[in-house]
Amino acid sequence: MSSNILLVGSRGFIGRHVLGALEAAGHRVHRADRPGVDLARDVTTGPWLSRLHGIDVVVNAAGIFRETPAASFDAVHARGPSALFEACARARIKVVQVSALGADAGATTAFLRTKHEADEALLALDVPSIVLQPSLVYGAGGASTSLLEMLASLPWIPLPGAGEQRIQPVAVEDVAAAVACAIAADRFPRARVPVVGPEALTLRAYLASLRDAMRMGPARFIAIAPKAVRFAARLHLGLLDCDSLAMLEQGNTASVAPLRALLGRDPVPVPAPMHGSAAAMLRTRAKLGWLLPLLRMALAFMWFAAGIVSAGVYPVGDSLELLARTGLHGVVARATLYGASALDVAMGIATLVGPRRALWLAQAVLILAYTAIITVFLPEQWLHPYGAVVKNVPILALLLVLHQLEKR
Repeated sequence: MSSNILLVGSRGFIGRHVLGALEAAGHRVHRADRPGVDLARDVTTGPWLSRLHGIDVVVNAAGIFRETPAASFDAVHARGPSALFEACARARIKVVQVSALGADAGATTAFLRTKHEADEALLALDVPSIVLQPSLVYGAGGASTSLLEMLASLPWIPLPGAGEQRIQPVAVEDVAAAVACAIAADRFPRARVPVVGPEALTLRAYLASLRDAMRMGPARFIAIAPKAVRFAARLHLGLLDCDSLAMLEQGNTASVAPLRALLGRDPVPVPAPMHGSAAAMLRTRAKLGWLLPLLRMALAFMWFAAGIVSAGVYPVGDSLELLARTGLHGVVARATLYGASALDVAMGIATLVGPRRALWLAQAVLILAYTAIITVFLPEQWLHPYGAVVKNVPILALLLVLHQLEKR
């Protein structure tokens, strides 16, 4: 039977798939992420009551993995959803809450504690409800998926310790199907349902299976000392922080029986077997996860080296002599020399901290300008045996690659 569904978090990784599954099931889905709707701000029932007219079911798939000044775990995971659930109870509207496996009374991280707080608030209300608790979710576009695929594609795969941490990855399509099946069910059990894949694996085995799916040959691992991993977590490198490390170390597994009963079938294996072009596409996507940062670091090194060498490592007198041949002398020549050096260093810093398409375009324009000046005033540099100017050609090609592959 078709329902009017209010979906919160439809722009997120899980939310996008939930949206597709609900629409495919024939439901009319109203997305609650339009301008003016904000879980971090709407922490009282008033704003939500006005949005529930004509709604049969509310699905909350919103969540953040890291806090920002505008969105805290407490607001997005706990206070905002609790206000929404209270409004649903007043309006007698069914609720499906997409939480997280491990969001229980013993949760040790802010991410899980705030999820648990919202789950408890919902289950305490007199309203038909179900709490789905996905484990590690696998699917194209997921941040954790991209990270783990990237790690699996490395020539040597780093592991925290021996990599014996237990996980039970579930396909994002099964998470979305679980939401659709919960809505289609005759009754809402007002209970928690773990949403996990068919098999519990060690992190080491999971990374090996991802590499096998990409058809990249046997995995080779490097054990990273726990102290080094904890130090890296404190630096907040990508998705690795103290909370994510703690969740990984505590394990993320559960019985598959409740999800099997909800879906009426076994969940699909993760990763699913791939062949031919699908494996090649996955392999390319995974490798780009570490090749692009490597290219950025090489480019940053080039800018830093150029700036530092020009500022004084290379004899300043020789640099000023070259500038004199372009028509620059005295104070103007020195200002140009040190200004260009500072600009090169600034480009290196920007390459590391703010990579974006506009930056690659600006760097290409700068290199073209340098090349044009050299071509007009110092053409013999094209014939230098060390290829100082000739190297600009592959650098421009590299910038084109980064410009095309960088996210808009």
